[in-house]
Amino acid sequence: MPSQPSKSLETFDNPYPDRDYHIHMEIPEFTCLCPKTGQPDFATLFLDYIPDHKCVELKSLKLYIWSYRNEGAFHEAVTNRILDDLVTATQPRFMRLTAKFYVRGGIFTNVVAEYHRPGWQPRPLVELTAFPPQSNMRG
Repeated sequence: MPSQPSKSLETFDNPYPDRDYHIHMEIPEFTCLCPKTGQPDFATLFLDYIPDHKCVELKSLKLYIWSYRNEGAFHEAVTNRILDDLVTATQPRFMRLTAKFYVRGGIFTNVVAEYHRPGWQPRPLVELTAFPPQSNMRG
């Protein structure tokens, strides 16, 4: 049986719950419908989070994202709804969802929604020297 869209988000146990680490996902095929015109809206979603005890399972995330394909939603509402559902499923330390919608009527729309677990503070960032491209080449 082929996969079907689903609002169910599955999780799995974080293999390193004692460590803050950053998970970054790019979801380039998000589609929903404009609630005013019924025309499709397309976006790339960028999900960044620091898990606590649970991580989101990728196939369920794909089917969840697919479930919006035939739903009407304003960009602001759908971005926040997706973030709320992901936070409910995973209870992360931190999560940010950035939705970059493609042009509609000459306007690009970007919506950024964040969740911070109360009391959680990120550790200080350690800045490392960036290596220029091809830095290991001699000659």
